[in-house]
Amino acid sequence: MIKLDFKKMGGLVPVIAQDSSTGEVLMLAYMNPQAWEATLATGRATYYSRSRQTLWVKGETSGNLQMVEEIRIDCDDDTVLLKVKQIGGAACHTGHRSCFHKKVENGSVRIIGEPVFDPKEVYKK
Repeated sequence: MIKLDFKKMGGLVPVIAQDSSTGEVLMLAYMNPQAWEATLATGRATYYSRSRQTLWVKGETSGNLQMVEEIRIDCDDDTVLLKVKQIGGAACHTGHRSCFHKKVENGSVRIIGEPVFDPKEVYKK
């Protein structure tokens, strides 16, 4: 049985999603025990939304799913690395490929790359 230490962060563990073919870091999210079990059972990255306080399958609304190809757990059993196949062009809800699309340069922030989709169209907000 795979056991994670959900106690340290009040029932959550941080999860890094990384593109399995390029190594690009796509996003950071959190899992509770139910999200962890759903991910293991389905092979689809399932996270816990701290703002909505509910489970969410990555890409369920946008179509930009994350299919889990490999799972790694850190030495303390309290952080997960998901190596995923990113279905669709973007992991970020802003429409960018990676959530890490802001680069600090010379004391300011520069946006790297263009959005792959328009979030207003996809999320109808």
